[in-house]
Amino acid sequence: MDSCEILKSAVENVGVKKVAAEMRVSQSLVYKWCEQAGEEDDVSGARNPLDRVEELVACTGCRKLVEWLCERCDGYFVNNPDIRKQKIDAEFIAHTQRMIQNFSELLRAMSESISNDGRIDGREAVKIRREWEDLKRYAESFVAACEQGMFDKTGEKG
Repeated sequence: MDSCEILKSAVENVGVKKVAAEMRVSQSLVYKWCEQAGEEDDVSGARNPLDRVEELVACTGCRKLVEWLCERCDGYFVNNPDIRKQKIDAEFIAHTQRMIQNFSELLRAMSESISNDGRIDGREAVKIRREWEDLKRYAESFVAACEQGMFDKTGEKG
């Protein structure tokens, strides 16, 4: 979806008037954000906040902007790996075993943390987070490799 379509959907949930009031902009501007922006004569939209954030990330190369936004929305950003940069030369089963090993490492970190003293402190939580992120990255790489046919010895994708 385009950013204007996402914004239009979000704005429809609460109404243009409320969004404009809370963001301290005109209703007209909110409507323009919800339209396609461009240089063509028949396009009347304005660059919207989503487009501007995307441009900010692109020009700074700083992923922390997106991470911060995800945290503010009670989420966590995980970057999709570029598997073209990875050399995947092992067999399917080896990748599956590595994913299970990563999951085991996460479970071990959780178990060790709670079994020491019956609680998970901040340092232990950081270790658990690191293991979780490693597992998510590896699993995403694995799934993306499957989607791109990297384990299809017939050479057929799809």
